[in-house]
Amino acid sequence: MFINELKVTRTRIKICGITRLEDALKAIELGVDALGFVFVKSSPRYISAQDAKAIINQLPPFAQTVGLFMNQPCEEVQGIVRETALNLLQFHGDESVSFCKQFDTPYIKAIPMGGGVNPVEYAALYSTAVGFLLDSHQKGASGGSGDKFDWESIPAGFSKPLILAGGLTVDNVESAVKQVRPYAVDVSSGVEAEKGVKAADKMKKFVRGVNLGDN
Repeated sequence: MFINELKVTRTRIKICGITRLEDALKAIELGVDALGFVFVKSSPRYISAQDAKAIINQLPPFAQTVGLFMNQPCEEVQGIVRETALNLLQFHGDESVSFCKQFDTPYIKAIPMGGGVNPVEYAALYSTAVGFLLDSHQKGASGGSGDKFDWESIPAGFSKPLILAGGLTVDNVESAVKQVRPYAVDVSSGVEAEKGVKAADKMKKFVRGVNLGDN
């Protein structure tokens, strides 16, 4: 199983699909490191740049914000980045490395662990990425399905931090952290009351599970 070359003293946590200020603030209160905003209009967790900006402007210091994109035009991504002042970009589609790096903002690239690519070879194409998000979707599909992939299928050979996603819940995140030892975990549907609405009790249990996995 992969062990990050970067020494990790604790697993970072990102909660994606934020659509409400109260969910964002509660996540930060619980110790979540990063909040994800989905700018893909076909997603049930879609948020407009204007609404995301309103939330981001009310966050406390050091709260990291991540924008999720998938096969969107350059002008659209650039406009959202300019309006929201995101800290990090996350690309889930077939974007080329030249596309991903043109926004003068650090980015992570999602790797489809559901099939269609060799994960290490795919990662090698994106040498400018600051990390890779391992999700359960197949090549050409979107993430956020809530499905889990086989963690044993994660190969060695990655040179950048790994973010584990896909099907993580309050019930399996502790074992996921212990088994994979990722740099970070990313959850969306696993802590929801309904699509786009986070459940405070699930977020609390998820954070506790990550902490237990680290010990």
